[in-house]
Amino acid sequence: MTFIAKPRLHHPTLHTNQVGYTRRDYEGRISTLCAGCGHDSISAAIIQACWDLNIEPHRVAKLSGIGCSSKTPDYFLGASHGFNTVHGRMPSVLTGANLANRELLYLGVSGDGDSASIGLGQFANAMRRGVRMAYIVENNGVYGLTKGQFSATADRGSKSKKGVVNSESPVDLVGIALQLGATYVARSFSGDKAQLVPLIKGAMEHGGAAFIDVISPCVTFNNHSGSTKSYDYVRQHNEAVSRIDFMEPGQEITTDYPPGALVEVEQHDGSLLRLRKLHTDYDPTDRYAAMSYMQTHAALGEILTGLLYIDPLATDLHTALNTTAQPLNTLNAAQLNPGQKALDKINAALR
Repeated sequence: MTFIAKPRLHHPTLHTNQVGYTRRDYEGRISTLCAGCGHDSISAAIIQACWDLNIEPHRVAKLSGIGCSSKTPDYFLGASHGFNTVHGRMPSVLTGANLANRELLYLGVSGDGDSASIGLGQFANAMRRGVRMAYIVENNGVYGLTKGQFSATADRGSKSKKGVVNSESPVDLVGIALQLGATYVARSFSGDKAQLVPLIKGAMEHGGAAFIDVISPCVTFNNHSGSTKSYDYVRQHNEAVSRIDFMEPGQEITTDYPPGALVEVEQHDGSLLRLRKLHTDYDPTDRYAAMSYMQTHAALGEILTGLLYIDPLATDLHTALNTTAQPLNTLNAAQLNPGQKALDKINAALR
């Protein structure tokens, strides 16, 4: 973490959002990552998404593990709750916090080393349990903090900065998230803010486990001609499955227009949203089709970006456990410990 503080001076004419905050109020400390790191673009996208959604910073709990990516929560939402956990253990700490206080918005930020290696089991169980959160992996395919070893997401055949060829198969976190039941799955590129911001908005507002894998080139150790996660490679092999926008919950606005047509829809703030239907053969609500579509393009050496899958009726872990609607951290001792009669009743039901 950095101890470099930003000046707290605000220009008096800075624009505020509906809850009275300027965009500066969503920033954090000055980044100490390498100049040009894709992770800083992801931090900027998170700041933009939360400001646009009028989320009060103190309503967000941001959690991370260890690594370059896990440093980044210090660079956004400085007024939110934060916890930097042990390596690979962010999902379990986030799950516990979520169960204790369901009223916060949970943002998990991790890396390919943190989630696909030591934390793979934690990642998998968080996805299958349906913990309500936005889980973002800043994926650069390399261990940057320890000078450039292959991470578990590095593609077979890709080269390190020293020319060593990776002989191991990569872990595909998107495929795992789809298989294990995540109800919002997307992939994006740190250099495509127009696509990434609405994807983060959708994840923050989703009712279940939302996962976004963001390809984020490491400019120091993995941005060369032999890398499959360099800026040049991703730009050359990137295919967006859809172009999406995000609307905050409110009075429903409906429209109906044929595939391929352009329509202008007036929004609640009076602005016009220009929609054009693309990729008519892609259905983001079909989990198995999404998995097949992704693997087909992966075999062609292509990187699919966009919203790959969404369950519009998603539920979360609280629904599965039938927990009380009141946050557990606000219950008193008598509510948390109902006494011997209640325990006897539970034991009798288990006999």
